[in-house]
This record gives sequence, structure tokens and C-alpha cells, in this order.
Amino acid sequence: MSYGGRIRIGALATGVALGAGLLAGCGGGKDFADKPRPAAPLYLNGAITSKGVDVSPNHVGAGPVVILVSNQTQAAHTLTLDGGSIAPVRTNVIGPTDTGTIQTTLAPGTYTVKAGSTKAVTKELAPAHLVIGKQRADSNGQVGLP
Repeated sequence: MSYGGRIRIGALATGVALGAGLLAGCGGGKDFADKPRPAAPLYLNGAITSKGVDVSPNHVGAGPVVILVSNQTQAAHTLTLDGGSIAPVRTNVIGPTDTGTIQTTLAPGTYTVKAGSTKAVTKELAPAHLVIGKQRADSNGQVGLP
């Protein structure tokens, strides 16, 4: 057998071995088992005004939430979500006319959303209250989700 023939046979053997290795890694695993995905996140909107904090809707089911709040005051504020079984979640400072976001997963319970200020204020802003009910259904079967 010529030298060129041995190279072709060696290349063919290498190709077969690589192909077999790739096929062995496909399927059969439980990586893609039909496990329920968590509920899709709910987006809650809110505002910090001179009267207080408002979040809507304020009655939702348990699961992932994203709270987007605009600061409609002339002072900078932080936003704090507290209550239930979670440790308090706080935003960075939200400047006047700016927005802040809190993203977390909430269990059933009652939560408070408070605006704090880095300066002493004469009147504390009224907090918003969130009532979180039973767990929302999983997001299996919902199109357009990652």
C-alpha cells in the first residue's frame, strides 16, 4: 500500500471515530425532559409622586415580577420592596424623571414598596402595598418566550 493510501485510510478512520462520538452525544439524555418552566414574568408599573408610591396592578399571583417605577418628583429616591419571605430588594438611586427597576420572584404574601430619599424630608411618602396570591401557572405552551 502506498503512502497516500495510508493517509486516506487514516483520515477516513478519524472521520468515522469523530462521527460516532458526535452521534453518541445526541439524544437519550434527560437534558431536554419536558419540565415545567416557571411562570412568565409579570410587568408591574409604578410611579413615585409627591403623594407617595403607586404600583399597578397591586394584586397578582406569585411568581416572577418586574416592577418598573418612574420618579415623578423633583428629588432623587431609592425604591425598596420589603415583606413576605424575601430580604429587602432596593434599587439604585432614581433621579427626578428617571426610572428604576426591581426584578424578583415573589411568594404569596403582602409586600410594601417604599420610596426613600438621601435627604431629610418633611413628609414621608406613602408606600404602595402588593398582595401576592397563589402561584401562577407555568409558562409551558406560551409562544414567544425564551
